[in-house]
Amino acid sequence: MGPPTEVHTMIALHACLALLASAADPAAVKLGGIYPLTGSYAATGVAMRNGAHLAADEINAAGGVLGKKLVVVDADDASKPEQGAQAVKDLLDKEGAVALIGPANTGVAAAVAKAANDRRVPIVVSNAVGNKVNELFQEAPPNYVFRLAASEALQAQMMVTEACAARGRRKPAILHDETAHGNGGRAKLEALLKERQLAPVYQGGVKAGEQEATAQVQAARAAGADVILLFALAREGAAVTRGLEKLGWKAEVIGTSSLSSSDFTKAAGPFGEGTSLPQTVIEAGATQPVQVKFFESYRKTYATAAVEPAPGAAQSYDAVHLLARALKQAGTTAPDKVKAALENLKDTYDGATAEYFQPWSADDHEAVTPAAVVWGVLHDGKVAPAPSR
Repeated sequence: MGPPTEVHTMIALHACLALLASAADPAAVKLGGIYPLTGSYAATGVAMRNGAHLAADEINAAGGVLGKKLVVVDADDASKPEQGAQAVKDLLDKEGAVALIGPANTGVAAAVAKAANDRRVPIVVSNAVGNKVNELFQEAPPNYVFRLAASEALQAQMMVTEACAARGRRKPAILHDETAHGNGGRAKLEALLKERQLAPVYQGGVKAGEQEATAQVQAARAAGADVILLFALAREGAAVTRGLEKLGWKAEVIGTSSLSSSDFTKAAGPFGEGTSLPQTVIEAGATQPVQVKFFESYRKTYATAAVEPAPGAAQSYDAVHLLARALKQAGTTAPDKVKAALENLKDTYDGATAEYFQPWSADDHEAVTPAAVVWGVLHDGKVAPAPSR
């Protein structure tokens, strides 16, 4: 056996031993983190992972939980629902995770949440906005699915209110990506417009990976649209602004929190300037001490000039902190006890996205309320606080 083979064998052996030691480590309490670390939406997944690990480091510096170190074990869902569902199984069966956070995308979250709920293990959805949460109380009780993100319904309501009530627009066009996220958002936007006796003058889908949605933008302009309601993930959102640029149309664009990813902010170009998007936190507008500390720690720890997307990173950070508090309050890692603690957290938590006191209850697992969401605007490739009216 030659030296290269021996080296490779030893590397493989050490990797296997490390995995077995990790899975069997009795000195750690493990949370499973599920996010897209590869593929089209890796920028969001990496931010979520970093936020989660930053929280775990802080918790461990303060003594950990239940007398043990808190460890976040990462799993890559690659934005694929089946891979996300498998990650739940692996994190629970191989790693011994006692609760989960993530994922990023609505379609993946639907699969992951079902798998977690079937296993009766708490999951805090820390980025996806469209998967079922409170609906599960009727469909699949008991409900172990919690969310710490601005839901699809909340964002759609904000978008329609901003367009119609605040700006007085009467001819909206809806452009959306053709994913569970975009299709669900489109349906909610249409229903909310109908309540105002309005209908979109045009609605069009953007296929995953489409680089320039010129035909859809041209159809919206031809229909007389006075505002574009853009319910899309970052890359497909940028395809819309590139379509606007090609046609030279400086349309008003109102989007979703997904557009805070660098896949949009850096690719949207000059015709993305001024895009409005709801945010649970804006780095450039952070003034509260906890927020300032979070952003400073993140930038220093991960050697980056900016936190992008800020909501995904901060929501995952807060999710880990809240789960740690639930574990301490429960005094055990038993899933039913942790779930009960999440539904009745005793102490106020001052987080990166908001101050939370009993963010969830026994019949409401949506933590983010309209009061906790602010409007941001894309300016010079970054999300800034929207100007006060």
